[in-house]
Amino acid sequence: MRRLIPILLGSLVLSFSILVAPAASWAYPFWAQQNYENPREATGKIVCANCHLSKKTTQAEVPQSVLPDSVFKAVVKIPYKADTTEIGADGSNVPLQVGAVVMLPDGFKLAPQDRWSEDIKEETKGVFFTQYSEEKDNIILVGPLPGDKNKEIVFPILSPDPATDSNIHFGKYSINVGGNRGRGQILPTGEKTNNNAFTATAAGTITSIKPGEKGTNVVSIKTEGGKVITETIPAGPSLLVKVDDKVEAGSALTNDPNVGGFGQLDTEVVLQNPLRIYGLLAFFAAVSLSQVLLVLKKKQVEKVQAAEGI
Repeated sequence: MRRLIPILLGSLVLSFSILVAPAASWAYPFWAQQNYENPREATGKIVCANCHLSKKTTQAEVPQSVLPDSVFKAVVKIPYKADTTEIGADGSNVPLQVGAVVMLPDGFKLAPQDRWSEDIKEETKGVFFTQYSEEKDNIILVGPLPGDKNKEIVFPILSPDPATDSNIHFGKYSINVGGNRGRGQILPTGEKTNNNAFTATAAGTITSIKPGEKGTNVVSIKTEGGKVITETIPAGPSLLVKVDDKVEAGSALTNDPNVGGFGQLDTEVVLQNPLRIYGLLAFFAAVSLSQVLLVLKKKQVEKVQAAEGI
């Protein structure tokens, strides 16, 4: 029963988001990710790429090493051309939105807000973080957010402490990052969105193009055998064909309005043992002291030699 409660709550939230904010839910498929126990497939692909088919660049900045039980920043950069707009679910032009996912090693998680510095609070203003599930607090989701103000998303991360968790060890850990800009091409249900290029399913001649409901266009294609096939084009994509045009199966009926895409990368962070740092500092101090003593000893020898007239 305890496991059914999150599923029921997730279903209710999903249904509410579909009714109230379809553009946002279709744009970011993290609801679809809930169908996966782990959003990173065995091939290494993050499942966001199943809905956001275009590949784009994503960048990440993390410290080379961090100390146990410390807060550090993981910065996800989502570059795209300024003032870029896309088509919304209703076919109108809307500002591009962005989102990101950060998959941390076990033990790493979103830092509690009472440990955020003033800089972090300022850099994360207006950003709402969501963990992937109750069991996976090391996977953090963000978005959708206005893209023009969030080309760089700061994730405040808390590192684990091996002194309090025997499952954590000092060493190198991998971090998987995904960044998205724009709406997806596939809905969580598997259907195509209007953010696609639409093609003819059969060869023939276009006999009519009629307006349909909610801004759609109904394109009729008559095949050589006399069969009439209709293609419903949703609001948004621009038609590239007109009546009496001959089309081949698979040829484009519209342009491709998609300007967004998804990108992912892997990076690393070292959970550093502070004793090693202290030991290294002590070694540097010993070497420096030895060098100073050698110089002083040399000067002392030189003075003795000068006094003896050697």
